[in-house]
Amino acid sequence: MTTVALVDDHQLLRSGLAGIINSYEDYEVIFEASNGKEFIEKLGQKREPDILILDITMPIMDGYETAAWVKQNAPKIKVLVLSMLSNDLAIIRMLKNGVKGYILKDSNPIILKQALESLRKNVFYINELVKNKLISYVTNEEEFNRQASLLLNITEQETQFLRALCEDKNYKEIAEEMHV
Repeated sequence: MTTVALVDDHQLLRSGLAGIINSYEDYEVIFEASNGKEFIEKLGQKREPDILILDITMPIMDGYETAAWVKQNAPKIKVLVLSMLSNDLAIIRMLKNGVKGYILKDSNPIILKQALESLRKNVFYINELVKNKLISYVTNEEEFNRQASLLLNITEQETQFLRALCEDKNYKEIAEEMHV
């Protein structure tokens, strides 16, 4: 039996995903969490999953931080990203953080099953999206690094604003949260 943990801040999505995965022969979702911090807390109380399905944009502890933590502290867990983000920076950053596969949330359940099977066999799941991003990165590494450095040279306040936007907060909620 291959065990799976789900980390996504949308409960309805997690529940539906758990239903799909539990319907697959030899797969079982053993726990769910709404962010990376909750995942780490539950990991201390439950057994370690074979595969972690991870979203990127979450409050408190996002997917980038969570993947880096897993790579450092629980390297036997194979991480599969399930995200809406399809840009080069997100995919390359997650791959550098040790993820073994990357699929989009609008993928067909057959793609999810293929990705799980690949990870179960200790093989990276490389679909067309990831393959094209990797080829683009390798052939245009200088441009990628320029874009990444521009993105990383933002202030803490700008980062806080962008996170709040990703959490679907309106400008008034963001202003109150940031005390501006």
